[in-house]
Amino acid sequence: MKKQEIVLTGDRPTGPLHLGHLVGSLQNRVKLQDLYKQYVMIADVQAMTDNFENPAKVRENVMEVMLDYLAVGIDPNKTDFFIQSMIPEIAELTVFFLNLVTVSRLMRNPTVKTEIKARGFEESIPAGFLMYPVSQAADITIVKGTLIPVGEDQIPVIEQTNEIIRSFNRLYQVNVFPEAQPLISRVARLMGIDGQAKMSKSLSNAIFLSDSPDVLKKRVMSMYTDQNHIRVEDPGQIEGNVVFTYLDAFDPDTIKVAEFKRHYQRGGLGDVKIKQYLFDVLNQLLTPIREKRAEYAQERGEVMKILLQGTDRVRQVAAQTMSEVRTSLKLNY
Repeated sequence: MKKQEIVLTGDRPTGPLHLGHLVGSLQNRVKLQDLYKQYVMIADVQAMTDNFENPAKVRENVMEVMLDYLAVGIDPNKTDFFIQSMIPEIAELTVFFLNLVTVSRLMRNPTVKTEIKARGFEESIPAGFLMYPVSQAADITIVKGTLIPVGEDQIPVIEQTNEIIRSFNRLYQVNVFPEAQPLISRVARLMGIDGQAKMSKSLSNAIFLSDSPDVLKKRVMSMYTDQNHIRVEDPGQIEGNVVFTYLDAFDPDTIKVAEFKRHYQRGGLGDVKIKQYLFDVLNQLLTPIREKRAEYAQERGEVMKILLQGTDRVRQVAAQTMSEVRTSLKLNY
């Protein structure tokens, strides 16, 4: 029998998922579905906060993200998938939560500050973007989520969610919502292939789960290593070297990786050789995912049916939550 923890996790459909997602929350989701009740949300409403001028992109990528979920082994018989925009109760709960948060508090959220800077919103922040932590709080609490697999950059959002939960329960003298705890993966943040930031489609520094072997090899061979490692015989640096960061994250043969590191540091190991080895590791990892994804892609109608059936089940959960919320707010007319 599964334990009582309720897992809520998801992704914004702005493109197919990449290795950062895999080593982060995706692998956790595969494990957690056997332990707890798990919900996986495709956050199309949140994706619209910075893609509002291109809704077709968001819609198209709902299917791409769902294909990735199924390909990595998240089982619809164990997990309820749902589309955020098809649960109107989330939007309703967000409005109620907005009364419990100040604009200044949102502006101090480290995650929001970082995202505002990354998108160049300093002078003109869309209101929808500024309040997305409140929307995320509603995402979590609509199913009463207690365990949230996230990257370390999302911890401030979970903290703000718990502030809202405590305010709601205290102000209305109820115990409607349990607090949520973040679950950080073994690799909290995977840097991009350029070595400059976390892996992101918008920064063009990502390796996608659906990349072909040729594309994968091209991306691996372009990886940032050590700019001072000019000749094979030169000693190389491990710290900040993307190739070794990825080997630490994805190669189960830790003894071999350790030997490669020692060899590279003393000199005599070229970048091309170590990149070829990394390509082999990643291609072995991604081949079954790639093949399974291609199979699901031939049955898009069935995939959408799975997603819509899960959404219907979540609507029932959301309706019960909102009944409790309206009773707490004396709005149960």
